[in-house]
Amino acid sequence: MKAIAVNGSPRKKWNTATLLEKALECATSQGAKTELVHLYDLNYKGCISCFACKIKDGKSYGKCAVKDGLTPVLKKVTETDLIILGSPIYFRSVTGEMRSFMERLLFPLMTYTDPPESLFSRKVRTAFIYALNAPEEMVKQFGYDKSFAENEMLMKMVFGASETLCSYDTLSV
Repeated sequence: MKAIAVNGSPRKKWNTATLLEKALECATSQGAKTELVHLYDLNYKGCISCFACKIKDGKSYGKCAVKDGLTPVLKKVTETDLIILGSPIYFRSVTGEMRSFMERLLFPLMTYTDPPESLFSRKVRTAFIYALNAPEEMVKQFGYDKSFAENEMLMKMVFGASETLCSYDTLSV
C-alpha cells in the first residue's frame, strides 16, 4: 500500500505538517510506504484552462498536460492507495497553493457529463486535514464548513471516498 500526504502550508514543521506527519505515521504502522510533499517547495501554477485534459482520445485525456514542478506529484497521486491533503485555512478556504493543486488534480479527472463522472480508474481513500486558528463554533458561524463539505464532495466524486478532519484553535504565532 502507498500513501501520499500533500502539505498546502508554507510551514514545513508547524500545525498542518505535524498533523500530516502523524497521519502518515499511522499509515506506516499499517505497512504503507509513505511520502509527504510540501507544495511550497514546488514551482507550478493552477489550471491554465488549456483543455488538453478534456480531448477524448488525446494523449492528455484525463490528466493535466502542463509540465512543471507539480507533474511528478500528480503522477504519484494516481499510483497511490491513500491521498491525504492538508491545509491551513486562510480567508475561509485552503491556501492558494492547495487550491491550485486541487484544480490540477481534480479538473482533468472529471467529465462534462450530467452528472459528472470520474475518469479515475479505481476507488482510492482520501482525507482532508484542516488546521484552523479558530474555535469550532466560529467555523460553523461563518460557514467554513460549507467550503470543507464542497472539497469533500469533489474528492468523493473523483476518488470515491473522503473524510474531513478539522483541528480547531491551532497556534498561529
